[in-house]
Amino acid sequence: MKESNLTSKEKAVSAGLIVMFSIISLIALFPVISLVVASLSPATDLMRFGLTAELFFTNFDIENFQTLFSAEAGSYWRWYGNSLIVSGVLIVLSLFFSSMVGYALALYEFKGKRIIFVLVLLILMIPFEILMLPLYTMMINLRLVDSYFGVMLPLIVAPIGVFFFRQYCLGLPKELMESGRVDGCTEFGIFARIMAPLMLPSFAAMAILMGLMSWNNFLWPLVVLRSSDMFTLPVGLATLLTPYGNNYELLFSGSVMAIIPIIILFLFFQRFFIAGLTSGGVKG
Repeated sequence: MKESNLTSKEKAVSAGLIVMFSIISLIALFPVISLVVASLSPATDLMRFGLTAELFFTNFDIENFQTLFSAEAGSYWRWYGNSLIVSGVLIVLSLFFSSMVGYALALYEFKGKRIIFVLVLLILMIPFEILMLPLYTMMINLRLVDSYFGVMLPLIVAPIGVFFFRQYCLGLPKELMESGRVDGCTEFGIFARIMAPLMLPSFAAMAILMGLMSWNNFLWPLVVLRSSDMFTLPVGLATLLTPYGNNYELLFSGSVMAIIPIIILFLFFQRFFIAGLTSGGVKG
């Protein structure tokens, strides 16, 4: 009888959790659903009662996307391509350099190791807005303003990436490094051929996080880019709102298209995402 009551309680708790998480999921999805509905609604419907969020279609229309993809809408595909180039290169370079720095801080002993790690933590805690002015001056001196490298250079070695990889590498067996040295492997060979395959979950987790950060980055590209042809997608979409007229229908359509690469990135790496985050987060 007692076991039966316990089972009933467990079923009730499970049902309650399902209902609670379903409601939370609907609340989380509300902005996305509203954005999709707005992107497929005529411009006149969007502003009929002021700019409001709707969950259901009153009129279905794909004209917003047709206008967005036409030459008259500006350089949408150019902005899209710029974001793909900047984010793709930034993910690859950031994973490579951040993982090497984190790996060295975790598994090698050298003078100044603790000081470097403390500096990484300090930079991690300083808001990027405080660093923007000296970074912008540096970009001017290097003649990298209004260029891809100007957007990417300050973000190639991310402090959060270094910290994450360092925490993850603390759990890797040092005996494998000794085995590699005995077999005549170089230090870079030990990293690339022995340790890096063991770090795949951390690479996947950081690829998603770095992809999100670089794809959605708005402030730094806005500061360092000048010409419309060099704008990344967030900066380009912001130009659709001007003092002379707000193209909300194009902004919503462009924002829906901007979600697609992030979804693809997450689906590609999702198998390793949770494992990478939990493994990197529990080691001290």
